[in-house]
Amino acid sequence: RVQLVESGGGSVQAGGSLRLSCAVSGIEIRSDCMGWFRQAPGKEREGVARMYGGVWYTDSVRGRFTISQDSAKNSVNLQMNSLKPEDTAMYYCASFKSRTDCYSGSRWPLDRVDVWGQGTQVTVSS
Repeated sequence: RVQLVESGGGSVQAGGSLRLSCAVSGIEIRSDCMGWFRQAPGKEREGVARMYGGVWYTDSVRGRFTISQDSAKNSVNLQMNSLKPEDTAMYYCASFKSRTDCYSGSRWPLDRVDVWGQGTQVTVSS
């Protein structure tokens, strides 16, 4: 059974940094498309970053966020720099149903997510 457990959220001032981590069990992250989504209050869940054989970012975070893997820990990380108040949201780790889901271009199909983590809150104050 696949389980995803996020950690690392918190509160930070604009311009600051946070590093999220997703501990993965039940699958090997090197063999799957893994990603991060976020959902702000009153808004739809949106894709942030994903990786398998390459990395993809939504336009609003490109150049500020970096997704990476730690194979030894079987974890997926999201380094977030130059944070803005509009980055405030609950952040979710996700594993996709297929490796090819990573090759979705600018689309972030929620129905292609297989397993969600419980989420970790990120709050950025101005």
